[in-house]
Amino acid sequence: MGKSKVYFTDLRTKPGMGLTNKMIRLVKAAGIETLDFQGKFTAIKIHFGEPGNLAYIRPNYAAAMVDLLRSLGAKVFLTDCNTLYSGGRSNAVDHLATAMDNGFNPISAHADVIIADGLKGTDYKEVDLGGEYCPKPKIGAAIADADIIISMNHFKGHEQAGFGGALKNLGMGSASVGGKLELHCSSSPKIDLSACTGCGICAKYCRHGAISLFRCEDGLHRKARIDYAYCVGCGQCVAVCQHDGAVMGERSSARELNYKIAEYALAVVKDKPSFHINFIMNVSPNCDCWNHNDAAVVPDLGIAASFDPVALDCASADLVNAAPVLTSANRLSDLLLSAGGEQEREHHCSHGENLDKFHLIHPDTCWQAGVEHGEKIGLGKCEYELIKI
Repeated sequence: MGKSKVYFTDLRTKPGMGLTNKMIRLVKAAGIETLDFQGKFTAIKIHFGEPGNLAYIRPNYAAAMVDLLRSLGAKVFLTDCNTLYSGGRSNAVDHLATAMDNGFNPISAHADVIIADGLKGTDYKEVDLGGEYCPKPKIGAAIADADIIISMNHFKGHEQAGFGGALKNLGMGSASVGGKLELHCSSSPKIDLSACTGCGICAKYCRHGAISLFRCEDGLHRKARIDYAYCVGCGQCVAVCQHDGAVMGERSSARELNYKIAEYALAVVKDKPSFHINFIMNVSPNCDCWNHNDAAVVPDLGIAASFDPVALDCASADLVNAAPVLTSANRLSDLLLSAGGEQEREHHCSHGENLDKFHLIHPDTCWQAGVEHGEKIGLGKCEYELIKI
């Protein structure tokens, strides 16, 4: 089998060929029109931006993609799943408000927004994957029910995965709240009896009958209890508990997290057509889920597209690692300065040597584990041919 094809365009423009035009030209060259969209429910998986963070993909790009897909007959919608942490996207009400505020609405982005895992993150479907780490990934129902998946991904650093690109947006981003807990944890959740109020919501939402309530010795109060003979470690109890009574188990290692993300990404695209676009711009050191974004570590490079999300992420990482470091005050520049002084920083910034910028920023991460596992499980290939448009 040959290398996967990754198509790339820079961000240079001219009259009559703006950035949204270039994106459409890119995805057409990459073959998006070969997919049969007629009458198909088509999910554009995109991050709507955390309030206060301005590094997310502009809704103008989403609008141009929506227009293209609709012209091809698609029933298209924009989607994302709720977050594990509290904030502006932890439930569908706040999530929709955030999306609207950031321009992802029928007026600006030309399509409706559907929060894929419902009001509280409990609306999901298990995909029987038989994975090594995640046998049955819990995917937001609207994404699992879609006929075609289009991912539009802001490529940037990530403090746990190394970087966030197509695999991260597909795998972590499409996981329900309970699915995100499965991704992050290497052990089952537990009950903090000092915080548990005995409200019973965890027992109500446990799909496996693993949680029950017991009467305390004082005869007045009730507490929750997990029967680990039935617990599958999905973490749904943590997702719905409003009192920090159900808490996470031990966190997964950086490698295991990337293995799990790859398996979740495979579950999202399993048995359905998909296409993926990475926006290599505003390459901030950390995830878009923070309520702020630090200065970019490299110049804005361009947009890449492929049917293969593994190859796409590999190509994007190589492009970033080959790019010069911006000398503006960002975390990578500061690290170079602390490591070797001003001369060392200026050398790397001007020569653009192939530093693994993501590992340098987040030394405890290993992004290679994700793409290598993605290749192992048949999600895509690490070897690619870069075709410039």
